[in-house]
Amino acid sequence: MKFLVENRFGMLLLVVISLLALYGVAHVTQPPETVTAAPQPKRVTVESVNTVCPDPGDSVVSAVAPGREGARGGAATVTALTAPGEKAGPAATLDQPGKLWQKKQAARTGPLIVAGDGAMAAGLEAAQTATATSGARRGLAGVRCVEPAAEAWFVGPGPAAAAEVTLYVANPDSAPASVEVAVYAGEGPVVGDHGFMVEPGEHRTVNLKDIAPSPLVMAVSVRTGSGRVASAVRAEMGEGRGVDWLPQAAAPAKSVVVPGIPGGGGRRELYVAAPGESDAVVQVKAITADGFYALKNRETVEVPAGSVATLDLSTGIGGQPAAIALTSETPIVAGMVITATGTRLDVAFSAGAAPIDLGSVVADNRSGKDTKSALILSAPGKAAKVSVQVLPAEGAAPAATEAEIPAARTEQIALPKVRGAFAVAVTPLPGSGPVYGGRVLDQRDGNGLLITAQPLAAGRTWALVPPLTDSPSTVLP
Repeated sequence: MKFLVENRFGMLLLVVISLLALYGVAHVTQPPETVTAAPQPKRVTVESVNTVCPDPGDSVVSAVAPGREGARGGAATVTALTAPGEKAGPAATLDQPGKLWQKKQAARTGPLIVAGDGAMAAGLEAAQTATATSGARRGLAGVRCVEPAAEAWFVGPGPAAAAEVTLYVANPDSAPASVEVAVYAGEGPVVGDHGFMVEPGEHRTVNLKDIAPSPLVMAVSVRTGSGRVASAVRAEMGEGRGVDWLPQAAAPAKSVVVPGIPGGGGRRELYVAAPGESDAVVQVKAITADGFYALKNRETVEVPAGSVATLDLSTGIGGQPAAIALTSETPIVAGMVITATGTRLDVAFSAGAAPIDLGSVVADNRSGKDTKSALILSAPGKAAKVSVQVLPAEGAAPAATEAEIPAARTEQIALPKVRGAFAVAVTPLPGSGPVYGGRVLDQRDGNGLLITAQPLAAGRTWALVPPLTDSPSTVLP
């Protein structure tokens, strides 16, 4: 019996020794460990674009597709928004890349769809701009025509500060959209049931006074539970105080840049919303031609959870072209109201925007005796360098020019002189730091300055597509 036990333990010891030997050989002979770089998003060409101009009645609609090198074929069309089964022939067909199309629309025109494919989808941009020199709607009111989306944000004056603040919603898709509107005011979130359905081809207007009559300032989110909609907001400030559209603001983030703030006189007021459940302490810095600096006595603004706060920066940026950089530990949404001076006032709005890493196009620019366009670019980090290409409505396009923006500075870029209307394409060059910008359009009349602004949005020439991996998470939530 003793012999059997000793023999059993001896065999076990031999097995253990053998396994250790095999492990040692495997460890020595295994191939060297390789480090695989994380897959990066791929840049792919945009082959189809579908945008909506929300309320082009009595406005000039502009559309342009800069195209891309080597691209051929395709066309862009301008058509009225229609429900399934209804027919509407194109108001215009564009098949020439690099040529601006413009047309004044009739007073009673519903939403227009500007859509393109192939070469005419590359960078396709459209905008609508209304000009009124008298009456309650005196002012320049311009807006970028936007693609339908599942979410949109706006920051601006509330109904208590304006005569009318109107939300425009349109559904150009073939599926119905379930829409939910949320309002955040200076006193906190406005609680209520603000949902509705928008059928394919349908468009609706919502007077925000019916949802939230009391706010002086507000942030508005438009979300869809299903489907997508194109959203826009117009603010009419009342007799003698101007009118304009609120540009869509960047989604809530902990770092926000509000670009394209023009120099000159008039009020500059910052709006900051904290739509989450935590208070926000927001660090405020200006980016001007003089540098990147905190504003004396306005270094921070505190925003209670679910509310909107304001900060007067009229003297802080000293009448210079500028951008405002905001940082917070809580996600925020931001915008700016710009008031032009004169016997009668006009307003323009900017909003938090993304850097134009893949370039940007602005469809509506003008040059004339009393009218001018200005391009304001900012480089919050390292120095930036861009190519600026003008695309006129008439005549040959001038050669592209290059512009440099020093690190942590804002520059107003001189545009090549052309007659009449033109589009402009801005493209960061290799090695450039992040660029933010805006276009300001103004017109002088006997009562003062009319003004509208448009933050530069990412162009639609290219799209970044995230990499796909061999994992169930690719298709599962």
